[in-house]
Amino acid sequence: MTESNESLEDADQEFDASEATTEASETGELPTEVIDEAERLTRLARRTPDENEADAYVQRRATLLEEYKFTARIRDDDGDDTLVLYPAEWRDADEGVIRTDRIEDTSRAVEIPLEGTGDPDDWDDVDDHNRELVDRVRERHGDVHGDNAAVLADFVGNHYAKRIEELTAAELREFRTEYFVRNAWPSAAQRAAIDDSIEFVYETAGKPVPDRQDR
Repeated sequence: MTESNESLEDADQEFDASEATTEASETGELPTEVIDEAERLTRLARRTPDENEADAYVQRRATLLEEYKFTARIRDDDGDDTLVLYPAEWRDADEGVIRTDRIEDTSRAVEIPLEGTGDPDDWDDVDDHNRELVDRVRERHGDVHGDNAAVLADFVGNHYAKRIEELTAAELREFRTEYFVRNAWPSAAQRAAIDDSIEFVYETAGKPVPDRQDR
């Protein structure tokens, strides 16, 4: 049988998912947070113009779903794409198609429309919000801190697609210790100022720095 554009019903989500592992093992279904992360990574892959970056998001999704013995595909419903998450056991590893004789409970599959529903959190509005925050930091504290705020906005937009002030402590540490050091190519002045820059970003947003809030 070849994989068709029919729904599974008719044919027969640095993410830490450790807290959801027990639930998944007991129910055989994907936890809500895993579904949300898979959807987020899918939308990021579809938005980025960088092919390598898109492939990285798809690989992160595959690795995440593999922990729960699930896999993913994009189904074209007359031009409207749908993300389908389903148990890997349904798929023939050699032929790469779904085997209907292996499907016992179609309700285990998750279908997420990707067209006509808008992206989570309205990606463009989120980026506009972050860029406005960058402009305010630059205006109040100068170009060095503004440049660092812009790097933070790039990181948040490319990796998490949410408002800067919604970053978790772990995500902010990832930015500070990994992304900023390895990917931002900061000047000496930026490197010296980064801790203060982060303080200014959250001060401007009217929020506490998350790593301090979580301690």
